[in-house]
Amino acid sequence: MNINLDQIGVRQVSGVSASKEGELHAFGISTVLDLLEYFPFRYEDYRLKALQEVKDGDKITVEGKIVGLPVLQRYGKKSRLTCNVMVDNWMVKATWFNRHFLKDQLTTGRNIILTGKWDQRRAQMTITDSEFPDKGTQRSGSLQPVYSVGGKITQTWIRKMINQALDQYGEMIPEVLPQELMQHYKLMSRKQAIRQLHQPQDVGEGKQARRRMVYEELFMFQLKLQAYRSMNRKRSTGIVHTTDNATIREFVRSLPFELTDAQKQVELEILKDMRSPYSMNRLLQGDVGSGKTVVAAIGLFATVRSGHQGALMVPTEILAEQHVRSLKKLFEPFDINVEMLTSSVTGRRRKDLLASLQMGMTNIIVGTHALIQEDVFFRSLGLVVTDEQHRFGVNQRSVLRRKGFDPDVLTMTATPIPRTLAITAFGDMDVSTISERPKGRKPITTYWVKHNMMDRVLGFISREIGQGRQAYVICPLIEESDKLDVQNAIDLYVELDQALSDTTVGLLHGRMNAAEKEETMRAFYSNETQLLVSTTVVEVGVDVPNATLMIVMDADRFGLSQLHQLRGRVGRGEHESFCILVADPKSEIGQERMRAMTETDDGFEVSRRDLELRGPGEFFGTRQSGLPEFKIADMVSDFEVLEVARNDAARMVASDFFWTSPEYEPLREFLQRQQVFQGELID
Repeated sequence: MNINLDQIGVRQVSGVSASKEGELHAFGISTVLDLLEYFPFRYEDYRLKALQEVKDGDKITVEGKIVGLPVLQRYGKKSRLTCNVMVDNWMVKATWFNRHFLKDQLTTGRNIILTGKWDQRRAQMTITDSEFPDKGTQRSGSLQPVYSVGGKITQTWIRKMINQALDQYGEMIPEVLPQELMQHYKLMSRKQAIRQLHQPQDVGEGKQARRRMVYEELFMFQLKLQAYRSMNRKRSTGIVHTTDNATIREFVRSLPFELTDAQKQVELEILKDMRSPYSMNRLLQGDVGSGKTVVAAIGLFATVRSGHQGALMVPTEILAEQHVRSLKKLFEPFDINVEMLTSSVTGRRRKDLLASLQMGMTNIIVGTHALIQEDVFFRSLGLVVTDEQHRFGVNQRSVLRRKGFDPDVLTMTATPIPRTLAITAFGDMDVSTISERPKGRKPITTYWVKHNMMDRVLGFISREIGQGRQAYVICPLIEESDKLDVQNAIDLYVELDQALSDTTVGLLHGRMNAAEKEETMRAFYSNETQLLVSTTVVEVGVDVPNATLMIVMDADRFGLSQLHQLRGRVGRGEHESFCILVADPKSEIGQERMRAMTETDDGFEVSRRDLELRGPGEFFGTRQSGLPEFKIADMVSDFEVLEVARNDAARMVASDFFWTSPEYEPLREFLQRQQVFQGELID
């Protein structure tokens, strides 16, 4: 009989009280299974070492005999206790801080186990833990797991509860991986792996346990994506777009520039998907300014000419306006109607727009989150394009998709993601990449300067503006504080306004309302203001061809991908453009970021380095990115396992045997629980 551990509340573990249950919920632990799968992030090594094999500064555990009397010194409420201990023929001076109560226990001749930092030159140890073998030891000789804890949950308590859960339920942990995979990769059983991760006997065993659980986690994640993808393909209820090549060619010929080879290639991939009977789910990634919007416009044109409507969802109102302007220009000769829906469209105008959308008179709608509100209906939604997909959560994207009957979905991002990571993170999507720049785009020269060179930077600004150009100055983000961000931007604005008295300076920050932001951007766009001081609201997609200079203050506070996005705001016109990073980074990583930015302006190379420096969690921003939060696997260091798991999952899902054989029952149940078959949860 299989007992389902994720149906048993954590209160059933002896020792978990009602108040502790509440505390555990804050860590996402509500069932016995959650507790068993709450893995440590590192281990404290309490295994006994010989002094001749340790290095100065190591944290070590040794056993010795107390020789001589302890000495206690008090400093107000604090105290220092020292005592000599004989360890392996070495006289070691042991020091405890604020442990005065131990004095009476430190009797000459008694054996003691000490854990602490070893100072080889002085033959001293600063003690963090000590135990007496004659009282029975708990820690020494072992590797102790270290968990993320906080609030009223302590390390000691969570260790105790996990051990208790293992005692009560450890034997009931079911196996989920099929035998063929276990044998092929020589994996230990799930039961054994979970126990080893919490109670490792030695490092080798711990590594094998981690290897097993990493593979399982990545395999299950990929299984979900591959099954969903396979279901989608079989469903074939997508819209078959019928626009022929001649019609598309006519539109492409009308464009004010020639498409690059990369754009042509991606356009073919998208049109092939749109003409097929299943719904497209494609990620289009390309560097800043590589011409993704034009490719999306070709898709939107194809959907309208096939008798359907298109929707383009963007993160900000400024960006929506910009897209509407450029799409109207492109579609004008073809009598295609483009409208905009954002939160500032209200009253009568909104009512008319919604009616026109529902009746099919509006062909293409560009908008922000306002597009996914309940009262927005389409007559026939054929293509959904989301721009800067990492700004929208998975759920927001799927709400827009459900406004039609399986429309085609094209997701665009200007954060170039290393291809291998893209096919993993967005495993249910096909990935198209625009890797070359449009003809005539000049590279942007990037400099890194220290704060003490600000006068030269001001001179540079004056020179560019004197030649009729415009410049951005970006303020750093101050962690967790919107208020400080704004104050920072205001202070910088006042400074620059005074320093550059013959220049009109504008200010843009997150506390301004939509109308104020619009007005500020409009003034900059039309060159009424020459210098724009801004927090990072300017980062996404704003297009001012006359701006040739981007200055980022305290640039080491930004991630590489974000710096690259900011740099991409300039270099959009015919003039040579520059990016100046002002930073005095203290850390090696900060310096490495600055070097990477000055060495390359290829977004894919930048993102590869960013991934190395930061890891995928930060790389994609918040959890909302739709990137999985793994309990034990790490997308960067476990990448090879991830690719293997992906291939295994794809192979399995493709075989009929998988859907019928009893051996795969646990995996099919897992997919059922994940609601893969409703096609709603994974987007």
